[in-house]
Amino acid sequence: MSCTVNVLCYKSKTLLNGEHPLMICISKESKRKYLSLGVSILPQHWDAEKNRPKRNCPNKDLIQKLINEKTNLYTEHILDLKATNREFTIANLVDKVNGVSNKCTVQQLFDIHIAQLRQQGRLKYASTFKELNNSLVEFNHHLDILFSDINTTWLKKYETWLRSRGLAENSIGVRFRTFRAIYNRAIEDNIVKQEYYPFRSYKVAKLHTETIKRAITKGEIEKIISYQSDNKYTRLAIDLFYFSYLCAGINFKDIAYLTRNNIVDNRLIYTRKKTKKLIKVPLQAKVLNIIQKYEGEADMYLFPILSKMHETDIQQANRLHKVMAKINKNLKIIGKELKLPISLTTYVARHTYATVLKRSGVNTSIISESLGHSSEKVTQIYLDSFENSKIDEAMKNLL
Repeated sequence: MSCTVNVLCYKSKTLLNGEHPLMICISKESKRKYLSLGVSILPQHWDAEKNRPKRNCPNKDLIQKLINEKTNLYTEHILDLKATNREFTIANLVDKVNGVSNKCTVQQLFDIHIAQLRQQGRLKYASTFKELNNSLVEFNHHLDILFSDINTTWLKKYETWLRSRGLAENSIGVRFRTFRAIYNRAIEDNIVKQEYYPFRSYKVAKLHTETIKRAITKGEIEKIISYQSDNKYTRLAIDLFYFSYLCAGINFKDIAYLTRNNIVDNRLIYTRKKTKKLIKVPLQAKVLNIIQKYEGEADMYLFPILSKMHETDIQQANRLHKVMAKINKNLKIIGKELKLPISLTTYVARHTYATVLKRSGVNTSIISESLGHSSEKVTQIYLDSFENSKIDEAMKNLL
């Protein structure tokens, strides 16, 4: 839709000297914004039909010059935005004309944010932003744009582009939730004004579809731990799966970093890597038996996943990726041979832990039925706030 710029005598406001202020009126998509020119005029000196001062107006030439300069300035910016096919709002236009914008581009903030995440050792989270960054560059060809340039129309075009490439609904949802996160940071860092926030009208939630439950029964758990194999990685896969199930669904990355120091008074105590939450889990006899199996094999850790050789964050991340891939590969083979209804991975242990406890009558405010991305926060809350005595009692339901 076209954007127009006009000047009018604002008769709704009368100054003490009887004059009315001259205002620039910018119209776009049924919206208007009035901006003062900084001069006023008597009504008899204004030609309402031609929107200009009459011949008998004092300072006519000076006022007309000011009108021409301002309207031409706005018109030039409008033509420039249209020539580059850039969507804009009236607020965008006014800020550009007045030079009110932080020069930090979308690409620059991505670079800063990704670098900071890597420095913090949050490599997986950093890779999520890097994947989004690459996707946006492929879509828009560059990100040398301001956050204020991104509106709902821009987001809809990006969504259409993602769909044309065959991305699943949840994958698209991850892209947009990550995008929303970096836009929120831009607002927090005063890079862009809150009024430009496009996610107020463009709802990310609509892109979320229910994640398929990844839980099995206690009977199926028994089949897994009874599975016979002489393969080293197969046995490790089974032990790690069972360890996770019995230890409140602890995920693979947290298992990898466990040492003897994490065992205090017959409890497993550790800080979750992802959320920085302190977790305390009572250790049952079967858990201690699993740990004992790997004494002497695992260097400084409880399990032979990481070793002293893996010193840097990159080395550790690569090792975790490699080992988890092998573990999950073996678990999937086991699952197929046992004819389990779902694809078996380490994460199934986490889902199953929560589901079994819920089926055993543990309060739903403590344990979430689903342990996908949409509910992991709830999972952390129940372990953090649940009293040790109640956890001890609830954990008995796992066997």
